[in-house]
Amino acid sequence: MKSDAITGSKAGITIAAMAAALMSVLDISIVNVALNDIRASFGTPMDQIAWVSTGYMMANVVVIPMTGWLQRRFGFRRYFTFSILMFTAASVLCGLAWNLPSLVVFRILQGVGGGAIIPTSQAILFARYPREEHGMAGALFGLGAVTGPLLGPTVGGLLIESSSWHWIFLINVPIGLFAAFMAWRNIEQKGFQPSAERVDRYGIALLAVGMAALQYVLEEGNRHDWFDSQEITALAVIAGVALITFVVHELETPSPVVDLRVFANRSYTAATGINLMVGTALFSGTFLFSLFLGSVAHYSALDIGLLFLKGSAIQVLIMPLVGRFGGKLDGRVMVALGIIGVSLSLWTNGHLATNADNSALITPIFIRACSLGLVFVPLSVIALSDLRPEQRGNAAGLYNLTRELGGSIGTAWMSSSLSRTTQLNVTTLTSKVDVYSQATAEQVAALQGSLAGRVPDPTGAAYGILQMKIAAQAMVRAFNANFMVLTALFVCTLVFVLMLKKPAPGVKVEGAH
Repeated sequence: MKSDAITGSKAGITIAAMAAALMSVLDISIVNVALNDIRASFGTPMDQIAWVSTGYMMANVVVIPMTGWLQRRFGFRRYFTFSILMFTAASVLCGLAWNLPSLVVFRILQGVGGGAIIPTSQAILFARYPREEHGMAGALFGLGAVTGPLLGPTVGGLLIESSSWHWIFLINVPIGLFAAFMAWRNIEQKGFQPSAERVDRYGIALLAVGMAALQYVLEEGNRHDWFDSQEITALAVIAGVALITFVVHELETPSPVVDLRVFANRSYTAATGINLMVGTALFSGTFLFSLFLGSVAHYSALDIGLLFLKGSAIQVLIMPLVGRFGGKLDGRVMVALGIIGVSLSLWTNGHLATNADNSALITPIFIRACSLGLVFVPLSVIALSDLRPEQRGNAAGLYNLTRELGGSIGTAWMSSSLSRTTQLNVTTLTSKVDVYSQATAEQVAALQGSLAGRVPDPTGAAYGILQMKIAAQAMVRAFNANFMVLTALFVCTLVFVLMLKKPAPGVKVEGAH
């Protein structure tokens, strides 16, 4: 056994990893629900409240790729426990924040702790479970990671309705303390020796500047009209130069903070490409559908959360089953079936209507939930099991980073595309309306009759309602068009499946760092 291999109670380590992963992803989905309430509480302008999410994600994407190096330097037990405690302490500070700047600072601290939790949880489980149980390890990790987004909107809505937004952060405290206790008590690395490799300060600086600038551009670009803004243009150039220089430096230095040589493994590279596309489809698809439910179907935040909970709860059953029996099937086949299923769900979303009933809305969520269960578990096993033990911590960080980046890129792209497509559709539909036609006259007359005696100007109000109907139809068409683009893009992901290698049976796995 390697001197730095993980031992200790398998059950205790699993509980710690699942609890920490649950807390981390639960927080992200809860905060998104509460942004309007936080804005109202602080009297913050609409264009500034996004910093509550942007600050967290900027810190997150800087830390995630460095997790492998930090694990080697401090050990799984110390680094994982410290990250959980930092996230928990920052959550308390967020709950006590007195204005927007203080909340953003505390969210950045929370992002530093949270950035390590997901990749380190995954690496710890792959280190503790033997090779033949990697499917179950991936399923248990995924179970913790997917339960958060399922519960987040519903829990967030309930907390806000029953108390205040402060509790969306304070709810992390008991979970965090429990996870930290279980991690410190159960994770063992007998004979662990901190890495003696020199600190790659230049690489860390380039990574921090490049990733923070890139994340800012992705988060704020649409609000600033992208490259019409000098600020966004300058930061995009900074991100590009810093990240290109970072890649060159990391490939040349003998002690890189992020070992990019892991991409020499064909299966890992293909799995990472699929994971990037999964992030794009999952986050941007959820973004579009949530926006449709709120702006067109007029669902409340709590109703949206409950709809996603009902449709996605099947994932909690699917993932353990895939972990338990998936080892008997070719993981590549399951990934391909999952990709086809996700594509089908996006295609179904591309046929939305203003009067869609509940079954039409919940069906694509259900299909996507079942399909993602087939993708997540075997894909992580294929990506990490074929690597050397000392590569897995670094590889897990990069693997999770690609999903986050895919989500940021996809959401920014869909947000910008939705605005442009909606405006184009409004112009097109308005040009087709003949105000002098009999059909238009009949609609206006019917509206006038229903509004007579209720408003001062029934004719003006009737034309206003007609314009609102045009705008609503334009939005629906824009949503459908964007879902179709996502469908076509995600179908292309099947090409990456052809590059995956089936992991060789019987390979002993001793670590994931």
